[in-house]
Amino acid sequence: MKNIVLIGFMGVGKGSVAREIARLSDYMAVDTDDLIESLTNKKIKKIFEEEGEKHFRKLEKDVALWLEKSVKNTLVSTGGGFYKVENLKKIGTIVLLDAPFEKILKRIQNHPNAKKKLAKRPLLQDLEKAKALYESRRPEYLEVADLVIDVTDKPLKKIAKEILKKVK
Repeated sequence: MKNIVLIGFMGVGKGSVAREIARLSDYMAVDTDDLIESLTNKKIKKIFEEEGEKHFRKLEKDVALWLEKSVKNTLVSTGGGFYKVENLKKIGTIVLLDAPFEKILKRIQNHPNAKKKLAKRPLLQDLEKAKALYESRRPEYLEVADLVIDVTDKPLKKIAKEILKKVK
C-alpha cells in the first residue's frame, strides 16, 4: 500500500472522497489545506489575504516535501493547485477526480453549507475567473494523473470503491 494522492479542481469532492476511502479501507486520510492551516495557525483564506498566493504555494511545497519523507499508506486530499508541486509523483499514486466545471459549481451550491464552502475558497469568488482557471488547469491535471476518475453524479461510495479497485 502506498499513498494515494487526490488532485482536482476545488470543490470536486477530494476531501469527501478521501474520508470515504478511509472509512472503507485501512488508509488514513490527510488534507494538504488542513496541514497548512495547522502549520500556520491560519485559515487558507487569511493566508491568501495577508500573504498572497505566492506564499501559500511555498507552504504547499513545504507540505509536499514532508508528505514525501514522512507519510506512507495514506490518502492525501489536496488543494486545487497542489498538483504543481515538483515532487508530486514521489508522494504516491496520483488520482484525478474529474468533473465539468458546471457540475463542480452545482455540487458546491447544493451543499447544505454552500455559503461557507464558497466563502473559504478565495479563487472561486469571481466565477468567470474560476472557470478560466478550471479550463487552464484541467489539461495539466490530466497530464500529471496516473488515474482519472469521472466523479460526475456518482455517489461517494462508488467513487471510493472504484479508486481502491484501480489503485491496488
